Amino acid sequence: METLEEQSSLLENQIPLLQNGGDTELYTGDSSVDANGKRAVKQNTGNWKACFFIIGAEFCEGLSFFGISSNLVTYFTKELHQGNAAAAKAVSAWQGTTYLTPFIGAIVADAYFGKYWTIAVFSTIYFIGLCALTLSASLPGPSSFFFICGLYLVALGTGGIKPCVSPFGGDQFDNTDSKERSKKRSFFNWFYFTMSIGIFIATTFLAWIQDNVGWGLGFGIPTMCMGIAIACFLFGTPFYRFQKPNGSPITRMCQVLVASCRNRNLEMPKDSNLLFESQENNSVMEGSCIKLKRTNTLKFLDKAAVMSSGDEISTSGKSFNPWRLCSVNQVEELKSFIGLLPIWACGIIFFVDAAQVSTMMLEQGMVMDTTIGSLTIPPVSLATFDVVVILLVIPIYDRVIVPFVKRFTGNEKGFTELQRIGIGHFIMVLSMSAAAVVEIYRLYLGKELGLVHQKISVPLSILWQIPQYVLVGIGKVFTSIGLIELFYEESPIGMRSLSSALLLLNISLGFYLNSFIVTMVTYFSTKGGKVGWIPDNLNEGHLDYFFWVLAALSFFNFLVYIIFAMKFAKNKKSAYY
Repeated sequence: METLEEQSSLLENQIPLLQNGGDTELYTGDSSVDANGKRAVKQNTGNWKACFFIIGAEFCEGLSFFGISSNLVTYFTKELHQGNAAAAKAVSAWQGTTYLTPFIGAIVADAYFGKYWTIAVFSTIYFIGLCALTLSASLPGPSSFFFICGLYLVALGTGGIKPCVSPFGGDQFDNTDSKERSKKRSFFNWFYFTMSIGIFIATTFLAWIQDNVGWGLGFGIPTMCMGIAIACFLFGTPFYRFQKPNGSPITRMCQVLVASCRNRNLEMPKDSNLLFESQENNSVMEGSCIKLKRTNTLKFLDKAAVMSSGDEISTSGKSFNPWRLCSVNQVEELKSFIGLLPIWACGIIFFVDAAQVSTMMLEQGMVMDTTIGSLTIPPVSLATFDVVVILLVIPIYDRVIVPFVKRFTGNEKGFTELQRIGIGHFIMVLSMSAAAVVEIYRLYLGKELGLVHQKISVPLSILWQIPQYVLVGIGKVFTSIGLIELFYEESPIGMRSLSSALLLLNISLGFYLNSFIVTMVTYFSTKGGKVGWIPDNLNEGHLDYFFWVLAALSFFNFLVYIIFAMKFAKNKKSAYY
């Protein structure tokens, strides 16, 4: 028999539920918690009220990172007095490191600290590194050792931020709520938009300050921005929704592989319902309500869930030895991760094309007419044109294209993630083709004017390059953002930071593959004493052939992507529990 006080307390707890249409209306359906570790209340946490702080922090961090990296070669050559080759190697090594450290941050976030604390801790390391850079540049006689130490602290710091920020932003939207789910699509668009603003300011305004005012101030501004980023991120703490980490996703994947090998001789039951499924919460993320249905792909891995007489199950329905027996859900987590890899692999060629903005397209612009009346346009300035296009296209895509396409597809996102990525792949084919056509005409004009053997610019306006830069920018809006969204949506909950790090590796591999393609093209095109396609004097070469090779490679990659996309089976979530 309940006392009057107990009944009163029970009624007080029920009133909010009744006012909000029940428990599912009051709380999030994805088992996220608030800053106090309690179940997250929709009205008080997450959604755009939290994402404004995340996007603000990302803007400042992006401005800081690209404010350092975009002009780093100049600092090495002018201030540290290194040769061009030595400076290029130093910068390349550092940039390569910045794309590898995200795996450290991703593992730490998914397995131990969670995204919030990983961002907070690594941001502090990032800030200390920037302070070291600023101090080194401000003191007379800059110290190369001190500067390098600061630089690699920045690389370590960015490793904990880049793989976690966009997934943490996605966590602020309840995937079980259709309204919040549609808002999440906009978040990824505006997240990329904000990052692009930071890149644009860094490559224009900050680069000018570094070249014309001084490196102390040029590095001081990014340091100040990073301080603002940390403050902005921490101020949003009361509004955030958090997902609790529960062990290493890499360990869980390895357990499935080992268990499937150990059980390879066991017979698969005819009824898949006889495969082991833990009665506890099966998701990597403790407290998550998402359970994956069994699929018929990669059936060998299902052996990991086949029970034998020697397997021990706890009273709570959990395997005592996950290296011998795994749940169906754990097996499906690995399957879903593996299923994303072909889509990921197709992205490498995409970023090979994107790398041309700062390589071959730039060199092409250097041998074109850069004057417009009395103005001289540096070829590098057109490299920022694709960023400007991104800033213009994202709002149009989000506010115009999506609502228009939605009428025909019935999809709340307009295009599906796979369709969006595919469109971007095809646009990159057009971009490389446009660059090839411009080069054909440039070489034709050079031949007509007798400039083939002269290492001078051909009187063809650099503005003819605008279409190829525009297409690169549009391609990024479709494919880059599409990949971010797809990997967030389709990755197992506890692997989202790891998946984000994998996308950053995509960019790195794109640059490495581009370097390899250039090496191979140079090797084969210069055989027999020939000048080659990419000589020092581009008027004697055939850069158009190089662009056509990329266009053909990109088109083949597009066809392969279509095959993979058609076979891609999205994770099917069963009923929430």
